[in-house]
Parts: sequence; structure tokens; C-alpha cells
Amino acid sequence: MVFAIRGDVEAQMSEIFHLTKEQMGYIWLPAFWGFTAAIFVSGALVDALGMRSLHALSALGYILGLAIVLLAPPPSGPVHSVFSATGPLMLFGGFLIMGLSQGLVEGVINPLIATLYRDEKTHKLNVLHAWWPGGMVIGGLIAFGLTQVDASWQIKWAVLFVPAFAYLAMALTQAYPRTERVQSNVSDAEMFREALKPLFLLLFVCMLMTAATELGPDQWFPSVMSQLTGIEGILFLVYTAGMMFVLRFFAGPIAHKISPPGLLMVCSVFAAAGLYWLGSLEEGTSPAVAFAAATVFGIGKTYFWPTMLGVTSERYPRGGEFLLAVMGATGMIAAGIAGPVMGRIYDYHTIQHLTPELRQIVVVDSKFSPEKAKEVEDRAQQGDPTAAEQTKVIKEALRQGAAMAIRYVAILPVILVVLFGLQFLYYKSKGGYRAIRLEGSGEGGGGSG
Repeated sequence: MVFAIRGDVEAQMSEIFHLTKEQMGYIWLPAFWGFTAAIFVSGALVDALGMRSLHALSALGYILGLAIVLLAPPPSGPVHSVFSATGPLMLFGGFLIMGLSQGLVEGVINPLIATLYRDEKTHKLNVLHAWWPGGMVIGGLIAFGLTQVDASWQIKWAVLFVPAFAYLAMALTQAYPRTERVQSNVSDAEMFREALKPLFLLLFVCMLMTAATELGPDQWFPSVMSQLTGIEGILFLVYTAGMMFVLRFFAGPIAHKISPPGLLMVCSVFAAAGLYWLGSLEEGTSPAVAFAAATVFGIGKTYFWPTMLGVTSERYPRGGEFLLAVMGATGMIAAGIAGPVMGRIYDYHTIQHLTPELRQIVVVDSKFSPEKAKEVEDRAQQGDPTAAEQTKVIKEALRQGAAMAIRYVAILPVILVVLFGLQFLYYKSKGGYRAIRLEGSGEGGGGSG
């Protein structure tokens, strides 16, 4: 829900807080870094601190972070840095706390599922993570509905208090098991050594690229698709998320048929094709074509995150909660980097497609200014013919900037096709992909490589 609402209010908050696309990327950044830090720490210490206490702490963090974001005062004009004004600084702090809270959830829930469903980890982790896009559907539809009644961005964020308080109550009343690793008497030293295995290190590199491919474009997806088609962009996000929600329930049979590495390779092909198609759409593109491109990309990114976790847990069970935390943290590092990088590419190519005269008007300190662009649009709406022409140029420049940002990301899944293809061939040469199961203090299923 957080991701969907964040994508829906991005343009509005950018305008209200006088922030460029790159600065908005830095506002979202602490959510990713906070997630990374929290999942890494909680994954390493989940057995010592207890799953219940970490889940409860996460809920309290969401409540506090939301309160800080809602109380942030907008600055009176453009800011040179997100740290130079109280409002953007509070946004930074609020999203940092929410990122920490999200990381605590991820650090607990993945080893919990791996422990409860030892014989079908990839499938059950996909089913669990179906509720990530499921939450995006719910959050997106709520955001869309609130937009129809002209609700403010504050009201949209405030909706998140409901699930935060709900899962606080759930966490305080549930019983949690010890992790699979601890039940199997695998020591902490053995757990940490698993992280040095060559094939795990390759998975680590792949996770950087799968996460950037899956999550990076989502931050800009709603506003970009709205510019291209004239349709509320959040509906495209809801559509792809809904598709992911359904498809993840079928991950088990598909992975069994072609193996998890084979599934990841196929997904990379779809993701590359979908992103390049999305980056090639022209303004005024029909909704049918736009939804077709979104469908290809949506299929491509569906199985990335949970299947990567599934492979990690199935092939390196001695790494337990620590390796799952490492993979989750790695994914969020990549997504956190992708946001500002895409924002910078977006701004750069937008500026390059402006006329020299317009750059003098809407570029401030070498950065595209949404506030200045809005001033031009307001003059156009008041009947100024020059401003009307300038507005057309600005919209086309923004479309070009978005297209280039998306095309740059499309390079990553092309690389992944090769890397997952090599892993698929490696396991095939070894007699096929097999999950490794810990039995008591021993281990079944062969070496983990």
C-alpha cells in the first residue's frame, strides 16, 4: 500500500514541496536505506530478539513515520537541498522510519515462511509476496478513489494508519516458532560462511539487478503513464500489481516445470521487452497499447523477488535468516539507488529536449523545476498563447525524459537473461535443480555449491 500511495502522490508532493524529480528521488531514498539497514540487522538477530517483538516494533514505527510525514510543512519556494528546509527534512525522516519498519517485517516474515513450509519454499514465498502487489492494488484503488473526491495527499497517507494498528494487534497475539536453521542446530559461524559461496555471490549480483528492474520504474510509473495516455497513471500500477498478485499463486507449478533459474531467465526476457516497449510509447498512445506494454513488463517482474528468495533458501538453507536478510537488503539497496539515478536521467533528458528559451524559465540551478513549469501551465490556462505552446514543449520534454529513464533500466534484464541462462545450464549439467533440506543437525539433498 505504501508503494502505491507513494507513486500516486509523487507529482503532487513534488509540486507542493517545490522539489525536483531528483530531489523527490532522494526523499524516497531513506525508505530504501532504512529498509536495508533494518532487514540486515533483524535478519541476523531475529532469533535473539524474537519475531514477535520485531513485528510489534515495526507497526509502531509505521505509526510514528506516518505522523512525521503528515506534519511536514511545505517550504515557501524551491530548496537547494532536501536538508535545507524543515518540511523536506521531515519527509526524509518520516520515510526513513517507515523504511526501517518495512525492513523489520521483511526480516521476520521470510524466515518464518521458510521455516513453516520447508518443502515448498519457492512457491510459498511467492504466495506470501503476492501480497506486496496485492497491497499495491488495495492502496492504488484507495488512492484512485480518494483522488475522485479531491482528497489531499495527507488523507491518502493517513489511510495507512488502519493496517498499521491492525497488524500491531496481530503481532501481539500470535505465537512464533524458532527458525529452521536454529531448529536444525546450524551454528552462527556456519550461517555466515554460506554467504561466501561463489554461486550465492552470483545470486547477490543478480538480486541487485532484479530489484532495480522491478522496483525502480514503479516510483515513476503512475506519473509517466498519465502523461502518455491521459489516463490516471495509478490505474496502470494497479493493473500490473493485480496481474502479479494472481500469477504469484502459480509460481510453484511453473518453477517445478522449468526450474527456478529457468523461470527467472524467462522473466528477464519479458522485463527487457516490456521496459523497452514502455520507453518507446508516444504521447497520445492508445490505452490498449499502453496496457499491452504494461502487461509484458508486469509478467516479467512478477517472479523476480520471491523466487530469488526461494532459490536462496532452497539452495543455502544453512544461511538461514541471514542470507534471506542479505538478499532483501541487497534488493532494497538497488531499488534505492535506482530511484535517484532514474530521477537524474529523467531531469537531464527533459532539459535536453527543452528550447533554450524555456530552459531559462524552467531550469533552476541546472535542474528542471516543476514549480516553474506549473507557472507556465497556469498562464496557458489563462489564455496566454505563448505559454500554451511552451506547455506543449514541456510535456513532450517530460515524456522524452521518462522514456529515456525507462530505456536505461531495460539494459539490466538483458544482462540478467545471460546470467540466469548460465545458472540454468549449470544446474542442468548437474542433473537438474534440487532444493536442499536440513534434517535435524544434518543436511539432505547434496551440496549447495
